[in-house]
Amino acid sequence: MDIQLKRGLLEVCVLAAIKDEPSYGYKIIKDIKPYQEISESTLYPILKRLEAAKLLTVRSAEHNGRLRKYYSITPVGLERLELFKREWQEMKAIYDFVTREDNSND
Repeated sequence: MDIQLKRGLLEVCVLAAIKDEPSYGYKIIKDIKPYQEISESTLYPILKRLEAAKLLTVRSAEHNGRLRKYYSITPVGLERLELFKREWQEMKAIYDFVTREDNSND
């Protein structure tokens, strides 16, 4: 898969993982893992890019005596998820066209 495409898809996966409630790195990885393999070394640069783009916010809070960073989606991040859903419908239509069976020989 094209690296830029995969990077963009992983960014959307991260936003989807925090859409309903704030989350932290390990839980985000755990939530995404059934759908796409992602490592800490991949996740944290994505989180930094999403924060810089104002798609999420981060806050630190103590958990079991340690500071943990919690990530929350912003309204701009929610808009990005909605845009992805609309764009995906277009991509799905193209995929369906490309993978359709050739019925002209029937």
